[in-house]
Amino acid sequence: MVAKAQASNSDVSVLIDPELILFPDFISTLRFAHKLDHDWLLIASSQNLSYSPVRWGADWKKSVADDRKKLTSQTGFLAQKLQRELCERRMLMAWNNCNLPLHNGVLPPFLYRKGIHHHWLLTEALSSDYRLIIDATWTFSNTYVNDINHVYYELMEASNHSDIEKRNWEFMGNIHVGKLYGSFSFHEANYSNLFRISKCGGNYLLINAEQDVAFSLGDPVSFSLRNQGISGPLTEKKILNCLNVMKSRQGVENCSQKDQLQSSDIISLPFSLEQLLSMRADQNKTIVLAVAGYSYKDMLMSWVCRLRHLQISNFLVCAIDHEIYEFAVLQGIPVLEYADIPANVSFDDCHFGTECFQKVTKVKSRMVLQILKLGYNVLLSDVDVYWFKNPLPLLSSFGRATLVAQSDEYNITGPINLPRRLNSGFYYVQSDDTTIAALQKVVQHASTSNLSEQPSFYDTLCGEGGFHRLGDDRCLEPETNMTVHFLDRDLFPNGAYQNLWEERNVSETCMKRGCFVIHNNWISGRRKKLERQVLSGLWEYDIGTRMCLQNWHRTTRLTSYF
Repeated sequence: MVAKAQASNSDVSVLIDPELILFPDFISTLRFAHKLDHDWLLIASSQNLSYSPVRWGADWKKSVADDRKKLTSQTGFLAQKLQRELCERRMLMAWNNCNLPLHNGVLPPFLYRKGIHHHWLLTEALSSDYRLIIDATWTFSNTYVNDINHVYYELMEASNHSDIEKRNWEFMGNIHVGKLYGSFSFHEANYSNLFRISKCGGNYLLINAEQDVAFSLGDPVSFSLRNQGISGPLTEKKILNCLNVMKSRQGVENCSQKDQLQSSDIISLPFSLEQLLSMRADQNKTIVLAVAGYSYKDMLMSWVCRLRHLQISNFLVCAIDHEIYEFAVLQGIPVLEYADIPANVSFDDCHFGTECFQKVTKVKSRMVLQILKLGYNVLLSDVDVYWFKNPLPLLSSFGRATLVAQSDEYNITGPINLPRRLNSGFYYVQSDDTTIAALQKVVQHASTSNLSEQPSFYDTLCGEGGFHRLGDDRCLEPETNMTVHFLDRDLFPNGAYQNLWEERNVSETCMKRGCFVIHNNWISGRRKKLERQVLSGLWEYDIGTRMCLQNWHRTTRLTSYF
């Protein structure tokens, strides 16, 4: 979001919560800030209307003003409650667009509205001292109506470890990211560069409590903050009154969210498989499952970015090593660490044909079986499968007691269900007794095999040598009566079919064919696989910024890799 705003051609960018209600005085405040000849970052905490109900009518402006006066004049418990609300409520940020960054370093992959990120950005901006930081909390009306469930605030108010463990994975991910990036977790913010903006006698003042100075913004032309002191029509007494009022009000410098960071140093999600499935499955109880190790982290992220671009959110990642598990948590990905990781296996280059590949692929069928037994349908997709559009409506139409799988056959003509041409890197199954029984047979067969799980799929479901084949694109497993349907390769091509990966424009060629996905297989080695996918343009992730690539991105896709 921040990168998109900074890439725009507008003079000013505003990062705003979609539920905030703004009033005309916000625009007038921005206009005055825009007159500065100094680069600036403006922040403002919002007012929660659940504590101060506004009467929305003809005189709503007066209602808001009166309501703010009532709140600011209270003392005791209500004042403490207001201060707590000031620090925990939603925040608006605005800045002038220029070549100067908001802060030094990289903005971490925070998830928006999931805690920490506003205060992290404020702390880093203050520490970097690139810009004038302006607190406009008490300058313009900036309100919202609290959610009846109070979920956001209950999570933000959690103070002990047991409360923190109850947060969802998105909040926990932001906490860990906030600890690892920048100086937010160990360095006090430098408030000497923080100014409050106040309207006094029709003119704007910039007030710095640390330096005990104020600057007038009353002149209609641009001027330098470094040279301009208090001047204009304001009397000294009126200015002092305004300063005293502003000093009596709590600002963001009185807020600290370091207590939010007192979670365990162990990066983990306190959710079982059952809980993750209930949170992530779609209305049909379907999960898109990917299994990945750390050596494929970038390809995993490209896969995740693509699904997010297609607005497919019902995915879950199974991590086969602890490094990819931590990485996924910090990237805000719903992830489960596989409990029985194969021992004595090097994950550094886990590609087709290696011992690692043979052992790790068997994790996939075991996870699928486990999820099926919990009553969820599964689309298993390797992370080297690029999605052009959502295949779930088509795949689910094949019905129950059916395994729908990609064919690995490379010959253009002839049957696509020949021996060992079932690709176990992309298949769909619905949860029913038949498919569960059939997958149990596959898992059992694979557990006694020295090969990967892929031959076990074909030999178990289609029979050794293809004894149970039906026609050119199906098999029937006789004991469970489950049908295996091999997908049309024009719609679901593998990596060797018609040399599609050699096309000058792979995406255009595949889209014209109506492809749902294309598999980046039939190539040896992780680096070659990565190179082919990046160079083809079927890549959705920038490893430098750790952001999904967008059409407005100015980053060169290849620089970071080669």
